[in-house]
Formats: sequence, C-alpha cells, structure tokens
Amino acid sequence: MRLRHKPWAKEKIEQHPQYVVANPENFKGKWHEAFEKEQPLHIEVGTGKGQFITGMAKANPDINYIGIELYDSVIVAALDRLIEADLPNLKLLNVNAAELENYFTKNDVDRVYLNFSDPWPKFRHEKRRLTYKDFLKLYENILVNGGEIHFKTDNQGLFEYSLMSFSAYGLLLKYVSLDFHKSGYEGNIMTEYEQKFSEQGNRIYRCEVKYQNER
Repeated sequence: MRLRHKPWAKEKIEQHPQYVVANPENFKGKWHEAFEKEQPLHIEVGTGKGQFITGMAKANPDINYIGIELYDSVIVAALDRLIEADLPNLKLLNVNAAELENYFTKNDVDRVYLNFSDPWPKFRHEKRRLTYKDFLKLYENILVNGGEIHFKTDNQGLFEYSLMSFSAYGLLLKYVSLDFHKSGYEGNIMTEYEQKFSEQGNRIYRCEVKYQNER
C-alpha cells in the first residue's frame, strides 16, 4: 500500500487526545479508566481508515474498542470517522503493534482483531507477519486467559500460513471459513479492503482462534 503523506496529520491527531490517546502507556493495566464504562476490551491491530472498528463500536455499545494504527497519515481517516460518530466506547492509538506490551498488560484485552494484514509474502519477511509466533506470544501476554484472535484476509497464502502458525502455537481453531461471504455468517462488519476486494469477486478467508491455557 502506497501511503500519501499528509504533513498536517500529526497536528490533527494531537488536537484530539479524547479520541487518539496521547500517552497510552499511562493506561496500562487500567484501560477501563479511558472509557465511560468498564466493559470487555477488543483491539484491532492495523485499523487502517477505521471502517471496521467504528462499525463494531456502533453495533456493540457493551464492548470497548481500541483501533491501533502505526501510520498517522492513515489513522486520521479513522479519526474523522470517530469525530463524526463520537462513540464513547472507541479510542485510537497511533503506535507500533510490535510494542503492544508497552501499553497493555496481561488481562487488559479480551479479543484481538487482525484484518487484511500485510502478507509479507517473502520468506525473509516472515517475522513481520502479524500471525508469526512472536506476535502470537505478544497477544497472549496482553489477553485474558482464553482470549481470542479473529482474523480476516483475502490472501490465501497468508491464511494458510496463519492456520499453520496458530496450530503450531497450540491455539484452538474455533471457526474457519474458506469463502466467508458465502458462509451465511450474520452481522459481519466489513473493512475498506474487504469491501473493495469482495466487490472485485475476491474470496475472503476468516477464522477465529482461542488461547487454550495459561502458559
């Protein structure tokens, strides 16, 4: 994905600390204080322009959500959605997902969403894939026991790799669909990429996996 640099993005983010949390490390272990209500917390790693996470927060007011996006030129689009919707159960973080443990601790998070992550197809880039074993350990370290990962992609290679990675790590495969939009699943919230790719006739893959035991 080629990013169009937006030199004004950083300043806009700084102007809205009520939506994009300025010092997320201050809420580590106490994220309920960042929201109006103390309720389960779901995070999306790589939230992009925010269509999915905003839709989820609207549909599920009894769950708190955090969208995590590294690129400020991308997260400003999610910020615009959030400003318009003004959802009390949604926050954004402009941080690197590889540093999640700087901002969350064990039992902070109930579920992780990975949607249309960069496939990093070359083998030498395996460690950058968000379903690589090191990332699975990272998620485990911030999730509740029995926490879940929900994963969607249009990339068959990444999906097959991820299923093997999940299985090798010892995760329980709860749900697997090789053609999600023909599965009859109800209540799906689409990402921007998902909408684009499905309109082009691309198959969408989805799975839900669960951490089985405390290590």
